[in-house]
Amino acid sequence: MTSDHSSSASWAVRVDTGGTFTDGWALDPDGREYRCKVLSSSIIRLQVDEVLGGGCYRLAGGHEFADNFLRGFKVAGGGTVLNWICRSRHITIGGGVDFSEGNRLEVFTGEDAPVLALRILTSTPPGVSFPLIDFRLATTRGTNALLERKGSKGVLITNIGFEDILRIRDQRRPHLFDLRQELPLPVFESCFGISGRIDPSGEIIDPLNQSERLDLIERLGRDSVEVVAVALLNSYANPAHEQEVGHWLRDAGFSYVSLSSDLTRTIRLLPRAETVSANAYLEPIMDRFIAKVSEGMEGGALQLLTSGGGLKDAGDYRPIDSLLSGPAGGVRGAQSVARSAGCRKVIAFDMGGTSTDVSRIDGDPFLCYEQTIGPVTVATPAIKIETVAAGGGSICRWSAGALSVGPESAGADPGPACYGSGGPLTLTDVNLLLGFMDTTREGMPLDLDMARVRLRELQDEMEKDGVPPRSEKHLLEGLREIALERMAEAIRKVSIREGCDPSHYSMVAFGGAGPQHACGVADKLGIREILIPGDAGLLSARGLHHCMRENIVEEQILGRLDSLRAGWDERTEWLVKKALDSADAEASLSRVLCEMRLWGQDSTLEIEMDAVPGIEELRQRFIDRYRMLYGYAPPAGREVELAALRVVAKAPDKDLPLEEFGPALSADEVRISQDAFRTCVIEIGWDSSEGSRGGLCLTRASCVDGNRVKDSGSWSAEIESELFRCRFEGLVEEMGELLRRTAMSPNIKERLDFSCALLDAEGRLVVNAPHIPVHLGAIGLCVRKVSEGRQWKAGDMVVVNHPAFGGSHLPDVTVISPVYAGGQLMGFVANRAHHAEIGGLAPGSMPAEAHCLEEEGVVIAPTLLFDAGKSCLQAVEDLFKTSRYPSRMLSDNLADLAAQAAANHHGVRALQELAQGSSREVVLRNMAALGYHAAEVLRSKLLPLAGHQWQGEDLLDDGTPVRAHLRCSKRGLLVDFSGSGPAHDGNLNATEAIVRSAVLYVLRALVGDDLPLNEALLDDVRIKIPEGVLNPLFPEEPSACPAVVGGNVETSQRVVDVLLGALGLQANSQGTMNNFLFGNDEFAYYETIGGGSGAGPGWNGMSGTHVHMSNTAITDPEILERRFPVRLWEFSLRQGSGGKGSWEGGCGLVREVEFLKRMTVSFLTQRRECGPHGREGGKAGLPGLQTVLRRDGSIEELPGICSFTAEPDERVRILTPGGGGWGSPRV
Repeated sequence: MTSDHSSSASWAVRVDTGGTFTDGWALDPDGREYRCKVLSSSIIRLQVDEVLGGGCYRLAGGHEFADNFLRGFKVAGGGTVLNWICRSRHITIGGGVDFSEGNRLEVFTGEDAPVLALRILTSTPPGVSFPLIDFRLATTRGTNALLERKGSKGVLITNIGFEDILRIRDQRRPHLFDLRQELPLPVFESCFGISGRIDPSGEIIDPLNQSERLDLIERLGRDSVEVVAVALLNSYANPAHEQEVGHWLRDAGFSYVSLSSDLTRTIRLLPRAETVSANAYLEPIMDRFIAKVSEGMEGGALQLLTSGGGLKDAGDYRPIDSLLSGPAGGVRGAQSVARSAGCRKVIAFDMGGTSTDVSRIDGDPFLCYEQTIGPVTVATPAIKIETVAAGGGSICRWSAGALSVGPESAGADPGPACYGSGGPLTLTDVNLLLGFMDTTREGMPLDLDMARVRLRELQDEMEKDGVPPRSEKHLLEGLREIALERMAEAIRKVSIREGCDPSHYSMVAFGGAGPQHACGVADKLGIREILIPGDAGLLSARGLHHCMRENIVEEQILGRLDSLRAGWDERTEWLVKKALDSADAEASLSRVLCEMRLWGQDSTLEIEMDAVPGIEELRQRFIDRYRMLYGYAPPAGREVELAALRVVAKAPDKDLPLEEFGPALSADEVRISQDAFRTCVIEIGWDSSEGSRGGLCLTRASCVDGNRVKDSGSWSAEIESELFRCRFEGLVEEMGELLRRTAMSPNIKERLDFSCALLDAEGRLVVNAPHIPVHLGAIGLCVRKVSEGRQWKAGDMVVVNHPAFGGSHLPDVTVISPVYAGGQLMGFVANRAHHAEIGGLAPGSMPAEAHCLEEEGVVIAPTLLFDAGKSCLQAVEDLFKTSRYPSRMLSDNLADLAAQAAANHHGVRALQELAQGSSREVVLRNMAALGYHAAEVLRSKLLPLAGHQWQGEDLLDDGTPVRAHLRCSKRGLLVDFSGSGPAHDGNLNATEAIVRSAVLYVLRALVGDDLPLNEALLDDVRIKIPEGVLNPLFPEEPSACPAVVGGNVETSQRVVDVLLGALGLQANSQGTMNNFLFGNDEFAYYETIGGGSGAGPGWNGMSGTHVHMSNTAITDPEILERRFPVRLWEFSLRQGSGGKGSWEGGCGLVREVEFLKRMTVSFLTQRRECGPHGREGGKAGLPGLQTVLRRDGSIEELPGICSFTAEPDERVRILTPGGGGWGSPRV
């Protein structure tokens, strides 16, 4: 105990409940500090050292409880603690089972973990009143209830036509290559739709129907509903309808009613609906929890931490405030540690048992306004924290011929093997076996022998596969290095996304495992200073002591800057006054946060200021931030939008005494600094200084090349390969983050319609960061086609979209860069991104009526974007302007090309730096090793199938056949598309690149393992594609080339269905992307709509989702209506459209859109003539259908591929196909 605070009349108790442990820190009235760490299961684990007789035992060391503190605790297995003497460690148990020497003893009170921690800190036994307490709490109680589905029974009320919004979400499937897909179910099973409608301007265009009121109340009562959530369209603009429905419900006696407009007034229906549902779902359980924690405090004050890092009184606390409060406490603690050490810019590195939280602090932490927790995305202010699935409990395993650490975790129960509860080998066990933990100084007994048993099991699995580890120590060090590489890559990716360099930051390492791994992670990031607090394992709890009451007031603006001049001062003064009126008396304006973007974009930049700015200052700050983040100024003439304005008021931060550090000690061997709440591994090359407040400051004695894989060349092949796989995958993911951040097009920024790739010197795909499967096999073929006859030079960069050169369709633009090291070509980096507009007959560049390539848009044969480092952009720009059908959005095209170039430049540098740090030969060896591994995994899958052959066939809607014959032999797999139709007169021609992507997707789904998407999967596969619809000829002139846009988005889906059906893996899925476009001379909008996926052996198909070759997000209803002159009347599941069977196909979707202006509408769809086929006796899903409701009331059925003019007030109704069923329907 230390004494460094002045006396107070009450105890100051700070508790953080996490997923594995609950941490406590307290200050008594005399200024003495107390600490504790207990399992979040509320169990205290003890160990019998000696049996004394008569129910009396002597316990092993590890806990320091006051005399008689344990009296009244219950004992697992039966019995109650009657007496406890601390000095002799004697415990007496009555009425229970007998224990033997070495047995584990578990005791508990039945109270929640925060209350148990409160008892331990204040030495208050059960049945004794607590002293006067100032209690601050961060809790995962709501988070756990959300994840474990233990909330209250409730209902969401929304508009008619949107009852399925929580099930459809944004229609993306969670796992790209799993045929069996499941989205987390919404927290509420039921959703009721009511009439009434408000438009984006806030005008009521359809009033609430009062006659529905009684029916609604009756239905809720009949269903025994406890809580009700309300989320109505456009209530961010006008909450009147939500407020009126709230009155209905409260007048009817419902105690728990949550309105989305009370929680957040931000645009986007889906996050608001999920937020209000989560809040309602958790409200009763959080009310009971807070009431229980408050019991017995006798006038003490309870405050709870929000996800945003501010304190709220228990009476003002909302369930959604709590969901990330624990990690927020850690960041606030890291901020106080940095302030004490005189540091402003730090990376908070909080590594616990289940995961690692990373946050960036520059004076203050950064905020975000949406976070995904389990099944919901919650729209509420939170400290921006990135969570990596790597913690002390990360499971170490050997699978599919490769080592891995995580992402699966052993959690708190059973926990790591050394916890003695039958858990698997984890990173904690690895550190224990390496000697990086002192078992005599741990707060709980650890079973070293069980950790050794699990390690031996891992070694046996490797030996069984013919890969015996070099030594036990080598294997342990390799597993630890893999975990460090994964964590460092995650931090790199976050840094790239936010436009910062981690080497310019210090690190604050905390959490149970943070200081153990800090040196290793810092070395990989080039970080040269690490601060480790004295209470590193408890910092999330101690951080609560440095939190302040904070009030954030927000107003959604959604206005162009120039339109905001009138009334700006009055508007902002009112906002500041509102923030200060709701805050503490001593509060002042802390900061102003402005969310800004270019007009027409969805993602925003946050500009932070100390005071409310003027309009011109705001514009300039945006331009400066934009240039800093993206490397170039915003496009000239593009208007700037202020999306939201937030004002933060809080009391001044407490003064913190500076921590002074003593002389540095050098280390020529690894050192361990450990107590009950901190285990720090100080690695060779790091100097350490002890701080005056118990902290440690570690500094790098010499600079380390963070681009180098540590000890590369000395690791065994299985370890080195996994380390480089981490780096290669990290490289392309960083390219993707940079591309997404700097692109202009919503297709790239929001729909994520892009992929980035690393390829070897032959142009074969090594790894890629896929978002869209149709890009998978295409990029490698594209690089090889472009390379034919080309003399590459360092600094070259080529742009291409021509299908004859491995392109898919014209909007998908590919940028390729060679990578040279030591004057030799070592590989390529490339990316492919969907431009929203690239010319052609119709807005959106996907014309339904195109009959040649030229009519689909600007055709780009391989063209230099950079020639040996010199820009050739003008020549590319001329192509966009001088084509027969030029682009309608040239500035966006050029901005997206600049973003693609920036991503490639980053990839080139990263690979060159990796080669420089680890040698070109080592990098090439590991690029090849990934290919060998992928080929070997597929080979092992194919070998049992040797001698088998399969056939599949299906027809496009116009009768064009797609046929595949697959034959497996010991030499490999032949995929033969002979018998498929001739070249298509319309636009349904696929290309070799598209077909290869489809085959690679199917093989990856067949393999099922977590493999990098490597083209070596095709090493033992021969693909035969005769000339025709799947491989048309491309003459030199674009006007003579066949149209392909439908081949990319439609025929590709049919190829996958044919292959999966032939192999007996899955019934047909919807088999279309349901391409829907509308626009005029002013704008173009394009979306793809999900449907039903096919059922399979043992599972139902997923409903309302994208399948196979597509996985793009759909625009939120409120964004759609605000951006475009349309009104969305329905977005729901098409009930009953899935094929019947033992396992049923997923349901399609219904989407009904009204046009408010005259515009051109196009559809490019399939599966309108015949529904997706079932398998093994399963029935077909219903085919798709689209109709137009004309102004005269007539309904016109539309062809699957068509283009027409829609007049104002006309509507289209789209019904997408359901998936096929599997197996004969049950009787």
